[in-house]
Amino acid sequence: RDELEHARAEGRANVLDPFAGSGTVLLEAQRAGLAALGLEPHPFVARVAQAKLRWQSSPELFLNHARAMQRQAMELTTTVKPCPPLIERCYPPAVRQKLCALKQAWRRRAGDPALTELLWLALVAILRPCSPAGTAQWQYVLPNKSKTALPPETAFERQTRQMWADMLEFQREARDGKASLLQDDARTCAAVPSGWADLVITSPPYANNYDYADATRLEMTFMGEIGGWGDLQTVVRRHLVRACTQHVAALKQPLEAYLAEPLLAPIHSELELVCRRLAGIRESRGGKKPYPLMLAGYFQDLAQVWHSLRRVVAPGGRVCFVIGDSAPYGVHAPVERWFGELALASGFRSFRFEKLRDRNTKWKNRKHTVPLLEGRLWVEG
Repeated sequence: RDELEHARAEGRANVLDPFAGSGTVLLEAQRAGLAALGLEPHPFVARVAQAKLRWQSSPELFLNHARAMQRQAMELTTTVKPCPPLIERCYPPAVRQKLCALKQAWRRRAGDPALTELLWLALVAILRPCSPAGTAQWQYVLPNKSKTALPPETAFERQTRQMWADMLEFQREARDGKASLLQDDARTCAAVPSGWADLVITSPPYANNYDYADATRLEMTFMGEIGGWGDLQTVVRRHLVRACTQHVAALKQPLEAYLAEPLLAPIHSELELVCRRLAGIRESRGGKKPYPLMLAGYFQDLAQVWHSLRRVVAPGGRVCFVIGDSAPYGVHAPVERWFGELALASGFRSFRFEKLRDRNTKWKNRKHTVPLLEGRLWVEG
């Protein structure tokens, strides 16, 4: 928020978030009275962000519709039908019945598109609190572990009341900013006019093997958007930056083809050395994770991002990436410096890195003992 207020004071009116996620930067830009545009290729996450941007709807009307939806769900006579295996493992039959009734009541409601999206958001937001299935770090679902769960009626009431309160707060505080979210790819920024952005604030995926597609599998399966894990490759992963081994495991292109990408020339020798070391270590490790392909594909994708950002950032514009480095198999990749070098090669003028914190300092149960860091990469246009 401080950076956005500072940008407003400097007269930087147009803010771009090419990795918008669930829309935090867009909402804060609106609050600061700026024009903001977000890009998010993950179809489910993009829908979450689009729903959150509906906060200007009437809070009272939203709460009334939520209560009517809940009453309708309680009146519905539903039978527990066969569900995808993940849903059956995550919910007891009685809970599944109540959640399916809420979903059916939501689908029967027609009218204001903004209220429909907000009600969808409320429904998907309660799926994890209502499940006794455990949740790992970064929201992976673990059906073989358990936690305390809320009844669906309680969770839905709490969620909608919280959203009502958040909408009231935003409407009291926000200036007259405008924000929009497009389901688009940061590697091309195709929907962004040339020279539009005065300021880019974003946090791209880290090269840490986190599967952003799998992280939303429960919600997408419940809503019928996928049938199971096997659908994630075509429905979600193919749209995303290659930041996990699951993304590249099925690819047939050899490592050399990735490294030959001309946009990688500024970091080619260092990247090739890291990838070769990973390839050697991989042969002695269980699972043989394709980290060399992941890392090469990741930097190939981010090189394209920097090239596209140079087109859409105005002369004198500024870019801020919140990013951390990486060390698959304990082989360090200086992500922040390589990003800076790719930015310079794309036509930006300068870069500097501002460290915010250390990472991976508590090494119990970790895969390696390489200290990592996180901070802000500032790039000047």
